[in-house]
Amino acid sequence: MLRIAVPNKGTLSDTAVQMLHEAGYATRRDPKELIVSDHRNDVEFFYLRPRDIATYVGSGALDVGVTGRDLLLDSHSTAVEVDELDFGASTFRFAGPIGRFSALSELNGVRVATSYSTLVSDFLEREGVNASVVHLDGAVESAVRLGVADAVADVVETGTTLRKQGLEIFGPVILESQAVLIAAASGVDGLETLRRRLQGVMVAHQYVLMDYDLPAALIDDASRITPGLESPTVSPLRDSEWVAVRVMVPRNDTNHVMDELYRLGARAILVSAIHAARI
Repeated sequence: MLRIAVPNKGTLSDTAVQMLHEAGYATRRDPKELIVSDHRNDVEFFYLRPRDIATYVGSGALDVGVTGRDLLLDSHSTAVEVDELDFGASTFRFAGPIGRFSALSELNGVRVATSYSTLVSDFLEREGVNASVVHLDGAVESAVRLGVADAVADVVETGTTLRKQGLEIFGPVILESQAVLIAAASGVDGLETLRRRLQGVMVAHQYVLMDYDLPAALIDDASRITPGLESPTVSPLRDSEWVAVRVMVPRNDTNHVMDELYRLGARAILVSAIHAARI
């Protein structure tokens, strides 16, 4: 039985659980449930603190898990990243009082507060910067104002929260993180099935299925607009001068593609959601 660690709360939890549900696995109905057995799929889910997942998987106590790349690297676990999961994106940056820092080298000899002390320490060491890393579990952006640190290293989205604390971003990106699937080792029974299912969910989120009718003489032009993954499916209609086309299109391009096809001469353009896929 494949043992899978799932975040029990936090920004990664809801999307991870939804992806597993869409991939055909049983998920918990009660947020207090810590273990869910899915005998049909021969898997068992363990709902754990996101920060602990890499440790459990790296130790071999569990086979695979869903966590953040940041948490994996910060844990120094021996677990390995298997796949990106296309959600939970975050960017780690340095920030300090406005006008004080402009380059990473200026952190030499100062205090840097962060919730990811191992991750930040490793980065500073690789860059040859000798700074004192102060570990905090939360409210990192307040550390400078309260005198605990001279600079901070934290997740940055728009930078609005930092600016409210009188801080500005400087220096290079520490890490581009997102949710990832991790494993204790390759070749674990059931891992490849899990990977294919999750990849199918991601494809379903990224693409739609588009059907349209088109004058047969325009098929080459239409294929340049909608090339599909390999090639569009083209079927004859009763009117021999027209064909029916079916093709996968990136979800974000849907309306732009429909506009182009209509201008070209396509009609009866229909879009359908994809609920699952194997590519």
